[in-house]
Amino acid sequence: MKKIMQSLSILLLIFTTSAVHAQSTSRNFSNQGRDWYVSKNTGSGQLGTKERPAKDLGNIIHHLKPNDRIHIAEGVYMSKGKRGADEINVPVQIYGGYDTTFSMRDPWDAHKTIFTGVNEYLKLTDPRLYIRTDQQRESNGQKSTGSVIVVDGIIIDNGPRNRYHKNENLAIRRKASPKSQQNPSPESGGIVIVGSHYTNINVRNCVVMNTAPTEGAISVRVFAGGKGVIENNFTINNTGYGIHARTGYVGSDEKKIPQFTIRRNTSLFTWKHDAIASYGGDAMAFDQNLYATVENNVFGYGHMGGLYNKGAKLTMINNLFTGNSKYDYKEVNDKMAVADIVDEAMHLAPESDGNKGLLIQIAVAERWAEIYAGRQEVSRAAVDAAVTVPNSGANQLRSIFGLNLQGGAVAMDAEVFLPLITVEEALPAGLYPWNGMGCNIPKQKTE
Repeated sequence: MKKIMQSLSILLLIFTTSAVHAQSTSRNFSNQGRDWYVSKNTGSGQLGTKERPAKDLGNIIHHLKPNDRIHIAEGVYMSKGKRGADEINVPVQIYGGYDTTFSMRDPWDAHKTIFTGVNEYLKLTDPRLYIRTDQQRESNGQKSTGSVIVVDGIIIDNGPRNRYHKNENLAIRRKASPKSQQNPSPESGGIVIVGSHYTNINVRNCVVMNTAPTEGAISVRVFAGGKGVIENNFTINNTGYGIHARTGYVGSDEKKIPQFTIRRNTSLFTWKHDAIASYGGDAMAFDQNLYATVENNVFGYGHMGGLYNKGAKLTMINNLFTGNSKYDYKEVNDKMAVADIVDEAMHLAPESDGNKGLLIQIAVAERWAEIYAGRQEVSRAAVDAAVTVPNSGANQLRSIFGLNLQGGAVAMDAEVFLPLITVEEALPAGLYPWNGMGCNIPKQKTE
């Protein structure tokens, strides 16, 4: 009888311990979260309710719990203390583009939610919006597992955070200037998300511009068992990669390899890391050890190329490549024009089809178009010679902006590298797709 009682006690202890462990690892699923509201124009305090919204996302980050939903109204947001960077360490869902009553959404037109900052000495140079849940944090004592991360309807404009040569907005500088009390241009992306195991990540209806990262302007890193969706986003005038699909999984279990769906995005004018660099400058890039379906995107005017695949297994359907300088598709070290991808690529699924090269007219403002078309650089000849179509020179480049053709070369008086483009100048280029390829203005929604 004594042995039976001992056995029952041991079983009870094991059951209790297992139950506690299960409860601790599933907290993110059991917590339903709450709704937070933020309004630059009408907000105050930290209640974050619809009736009394907070003034900035940065003011309520320390209150956020897993699965919270944040609704952000129109306005220009600098973060707490104008530090120009927000970091969140729990899985949340962020929705921008509301009017001040939170009854209507129109994120690319009437009710823009713009995240930016200022260039002041010793301000943060971190990603403008950084969500990271892969590490245990002292603030909440837990490591997130599972759940969903969403960023929807946010415009990131790093222009005001950059340092420009002679303050002329023509060329960024990557070093600080203590003498003039200026920060370096942040070497970080606009939307950077690092998930955790079995976490699904969705970035949609966002715009990222004027960022100067080494890697992605939009960067999404998915871990074991997770999925990533990058849909209907617009990146323009960034360094590094316009969109970067990343993996946090190392292994061979097919069920755990991260899976991405990347569709209806437009990525234009992605610059190299600097004027003489041999890296960066791709509209989109993929890590190895992930799967991705890539469809109906536009990859245009990458200073190196359109799509850089470091070893991911891709299915590519109906994507448009235009005006990329050295290649349309690069697989490790093999560079290809779009016409050769389905024949020569080693990491492409046989179902891939419909990808094409075509010159398109891009509706950016004439002021910025003149600067871009007239810039001087070491590899100007490579820019003028698109991979996929014949190119007649500088006038071909001017034609894609709808500029008047000129008989002579255009010269600029100053160095040009990642020249500032404003939201109003950039957005027209992302409002409509080309024959179903690329992003589209998000439909107005009534909540």
